[in-house]
Amino acid sequence: MDLGTLLPEAHLNKLVSDWLTEDCPSFDYGAYIVGTTNSKSTILCKSKGVLCGIPFVDAIFQQLNCKVEWLYMEGDMLQPICTVATVSGRAKDLLQGERVALNVLARASGIATLCYEYNEIKENLKWKGEIAGTRKTTPGFRLVEKYALLVGKCSTHRYDLSSMVMLKDNHLWSVGNITNCVTKARSVCGFSTKIEVECRSVNEALEACKAGADVIMLDNFHASVVEYSSSQIKKQHPNILIELSGGVDLSNISSYMHDTIDIISTSTLTQGYHSMDYSMKIAKEGHDPKNPVVTVI
Repeated sequence: MDLGTLLPEAHLNKLVSDWLTEDCPSFDYGAYIVGTTNSKSTILCKSKGVLCGIPFVDAIFQQLNCKVEWLYMEGDMLQPICTVATVSGRAKDLLQGERVALNVLARASGIATLCYEYNEIKENLKWKGEIAGTRKTTPGFRLVEKYALLVGKCSTHRYDLSSMVMLKDNHLWSVGNITNCVTKARSVCGFSTKIEVECRSVNEALEACKAGADVIMLDNFHASVVEYSSSQIKKQHPNILIELSGGVDLSNISSYMHDTIDIISTSTLTQGYHSMDYSMKIAKEGHDPKNPVVTVI
């Protein structure tokens, strides 16, 4: 299924326009040097990982009147060094889009690759829950990061403050108690929006369940007590969704993958990844663009 169809065209085009303007706010000196000669280039992948970011790269070069032809599909595992795509257009336009496109591609692929590593652990343990990202995203880059989570087969969690009601410690302390918080939230979000409550103990979780919460987050629970705590909640409220969050990474996520845990969320998916290594090369006249000799920096 094409995940690119999730991306609103107007939003995508505006995002790309802003990126290009940021990178070239006035004169493009390089454009003057290379001119408008029709050229071909290749995008090369130089590190192992999952390809992610095709709709964004397409939109970048489309705005610059360039054509991209992909040799791999979104979500494919790449082995270095390989040619991922060819891009054709005027030399000045290729160079104007090059760094913006590679920046997006490198970061989106990094997130999708880390998601792949988390999912390998999940599949090996045959855990049925979901691994989710968080709202700890880069300002202005959230659409790319949330999209990359999906390509990597992880959950996006809530997209923004309007997507779901999440009542955290500061909400609870401001209002006074969990019950009042949930009641007040339900009065405005109605039946169509889920309410999640961050809990620091089993008693808080049980109060949140009784108040009408849909999701319980066990926040910063030690791995040694997670299974017992979640089972106590499920005994009384078997239909409640239980999320585990706080301090989760590749080294310890397996210790939280119990049958009574439905979701494990971690900010490392959008904050702790390694960008993949991509480059773009323009073919010298008379040479095959898939074997170019001039490196664009």
